[in-house]
Amino acid sequence: MSVVKQLISKPWETQDVEQEQAIEKANSANPFARYTALKWLLAVITVMFMLFFVTFISRTQFADFQALAGEPWLPLTDKTPLWINTAFVVLASMILQMLCMRIDTLPRWKINALILLTMLSTFGFLFGQLWVWNNLAAQGYYLQSNPANSFYYLLTGLHALHLFVGLLVMLVTLIKSLYKPLTPTILRRIDLTRIYWHYLLGLWLVLFFLLTSSTDTFKAIAEFCGL
Repeated sequence: MSVVKQLISKPWETQDVEQEQAIEKANSANPFARYTALKWLLAVITVMFMLFFVTFISRTQFADFQALAGEPWLPLTDKTPLWINTAFVVLASMILQMLCMRIDTLPRWKINALILLTMLSTFGFLFGQLWVWNNLAAQGYYLQSNPANSFYYLLTGLHALHLFVGLLVMLVTLIKSLYKPLTPTILRRIDLTRIYWHYLLGLWLVLFFLLTSSTDTFKAIAEFCGL
């Protein structure tokens, strides 16, 4: 019997548990380390986009810059598709906020369902953004046709890339939540995701305003900023 027991034993499972316990212990020793890391990450992203914003506003003052909104014939004057996309990312942030506020009282299946719903809402936003890109290209607003087009594709693409990376992190969180005990580390990961999603929502609203503004608005912003 001892030989059979030895043959069917899975020593790697014990090693995995011990490794997870060690990681959990290390995280418990400094629970705010990941929050500090996230703050640094958001600070870096903010600086990067601020530089892009300054460059963008400066570039709008050149004669060859043709805004994408402001006149009836311009493609982003009708902002309905972008408002629909915004609704998706707002919904994702609201779901995460509700999840974090009630996570101690929710059953496991509801936690997993809300994480999945957040991911689906974010996918809705990303597919909506892709639809807007395709619609712009179909109307002849290509990447290199105008500086406004280039900035639109660049800034919305960078924002979508950050959301996509967040989705990968959320996917890992969902898998861990499905197959492992709901540890404080997983709970912190969900809360960090909430902060990240709120930040990207705020960033998108700024991009939405800038990229769909008229020439007169760009001129007013440039004068206000002294550019």
